[in-house]
This record gives sequence, structure tokens and C-alpha cells, in this order.
Amino acid sequence: MGLMSKIIGSHPGAGAEDYVELDAQDLGGAAPAARMNVYVAEIDGQQDVIAIKDAIYDGDLVVADITRHSTSDRTAEHIIDELRQVAHEVGGDIIVKGEEGDQLIVTPAGVKVSREKLNGR
Repeated sequence: MGLMSKIIGSHPGAGAEDYVELDAQDLGGAAPAARMNVYVAEIDGQQDVIAIKDAIYDGDLVVADITRHSTSDRTAEHIIDELRQVAHEVGGDIIVKGEEGDQLIVTPAGVKVSREKLNGR
């Protein structure tokens, strides 16, 4: 199961054509400039970490999928340690989530990921 299906769920027979791309201009008025962007990334290897680090240093939040690596894999451990260091350097946060620990959420300065679920379950 991919990252996006974990976020929005999977529906048999659902494809990209079942979703509508919304444009901020369609919502009435000009969209204000965002102070932070949220990026979704897949980490296939060490080279993918550079763009994630740049985004965090720029003040953006990244949700990353590391399913290509086992959490016991040395490469995954190295990637997580490197991103943990970046989060610490900028005063952000990092959390490993997902049923198999295959999702990372890395935040910039001033953003903390709560370890509690909203519904308490």
C-alpha cells in the first residue's frame, strides 16, 4: 500500500480520474502566499534526502515514505538519523509513523508533531 492510499484510503476501481484537481483561483479570490509548504516524498536512496533537507531548512514540512527500506535496514537507519539531526538543528520535529514504521514526518522550526491521536484511539 502506497503512501497516498494510506493517507486518503484506497477504493477498488478508484483512479486518478475519480479525483478533481482544485485550483485556488476556483475557490474565490487570490490565494494568500503560504508561509509553509507541505511536501510528500518517497525515499528510494540517500540522494532523495538532499531535497528533503533543503525543504526543512526552507521552513517546509515533509511527509516521506520509506517503504522501499526496512526500518531495520542500515540505509533507513542512516536516513532517519540524518533527518533527525536536521530537525534538531532547525528546532523542528521528526516522527516515524505507519504500521511498519514506513512513514516519516519531518517539521521545520516551531512545528511539533503530537504523539497523541485526536480521537484518543
